[in-house]
Amino acid sequence: MKTIKMFFILVTRLALSAQAQQLGLMQAGVDALNSGLLSDAQVVQLSRQAVQQMDAQNPVAGPNDPYTQRLNRIVRRHKTVSGIPINYKVYMVKDINAFATADGSVRVFKGLMDVMNDNELLAIMGHEIGHVINHDTRDGMKKALQRSAVRNVLASQSGAIGRLSRSELGGVADYIIGSSFSRKQETEADDYSYQFMKKNGYSVMALATSFEKLAKQSGGAGVPTFLSTHPDSKARAQRVRDRARRDGLSR
Repeated sequence: MKTIKMFFILVTRLALSAQAQQLGLMQAGVDALNSGLLSDAQVVQLSRQAVQQMDAQNPVAGPNDPYTQRLNRIVRRHKTVSGIPINYKVYMVKDINAFATADGSVRVFKGLMDVMNDNELLAIMGHEIGHVINHDTRDGMKKALQRSAVRNVLASQSGAIGRLSRSELGGVADYIIGSSFSRKQETEADDYSYQFMKKNGYSVMALATSFEKLAKQSGGAGVPTFLSTHPDSKARAQRVRDRARRDGLSR
């Protein structure tokens, strides 16, 4: 994402002069990850650290900004979703994107808010939160960390994660923004958003129209960031419409 100033170069090589103690710590981190010992709580902690770093590196709309006020109005009923406390912020960035992380952070980009109505934004946020509820975000981050140099600093002798460096947090942030999920995971997140909209009395058709708007955006100059890691938007919109008809929610 060219306009985002949050990415840092991820450390990919160990210094040849590293001390033996450091090497032992790094190997401990590798062993912990490869043994599946990275807990859900640790993933949440990593996510929180990465989001704090991203917030510091991006233009975040202030509390009195019209974008923040609009977002707060949209989500006022949804400070907790499926038992997870959610915190929402707007990045004043023109990209069409939104993401949610394992710690309950939802970040919506100005570019997305500019092209979506309130219900469509809520449907998209529901989709992203669905990835968190379904543990896609957690499992994806664990796999990413296993492939990343961040793994070298994750575990200490006590098994706790320390504060990561800016470059290491950049690697986690890179994963959060660029993460991709399987078609099955995307479908399940769509289903979560559909049920979320239905349960809370919103029109489920907002999910379909949001996908249709994204499909139109992809026909312009460049593919929106939100689409770069997601399946075909037209097909997803049609699936929602077909389901709504079966449920008697649309003609």
